[in-house]
Amino acid sequence: EATRGLAKTPPQFEFYDARAPIYTSPRFLPPAKIEKCHVKDAIISHGCSLADCSVENAIVGLRSQVGKGCVIKRAMIIGADFYESDEQKAKVIAAGGIAVGIGEGCTISNAIVDKNARIGKNCTITNAAGVQELEDEDNGVYIRSGIVVILRNATIPDGTII
Repeated sequence: EATRGLAKTPPQFEFYDARAPIYTSPRFLPPAKIEKCHVKDAIISHGCSLADCSVENAIVGLRSQVGKGCVIKRAMIIGADFYESDEQKAKVIAAGGIAVGIGEGCTISNAIVDKNARIGKNCTITNAAGVQELEDEDNGVYIRSGIVVILRNATIPDGTII
């Protein structure tokens, strides 16, 4: 909640104070690439690629890949430690896997997606059933106090509803 508060206008905490600047370590990443997106009260980190999606009241972390048609609300997407090249993505998909990032047509709200997660196309991660606690490490999912957590390096198959 506190981290997402940084994206509000005005933020609860200000990083952009000339009298007391806060610096981050250099990552030498390209700027975020945002194409045809609706972004409101969000922070999009370096190296991200978002296409034709909606992001509201969210933090999108380093190197995150968000596919077309996605809706992300009240969420924290931690990002990835690495990029997959087009060739690597093609190999992963040809082998029946899922590329790192969030696939096309996904809806994610009230969730935390940890590093290097692979979320397939057309997934719904909203906890519509209102489950308060769940521990399903085999499938890469926890729910804590009603908030869905997709675990680090988890793979969520196409069409999954959580």
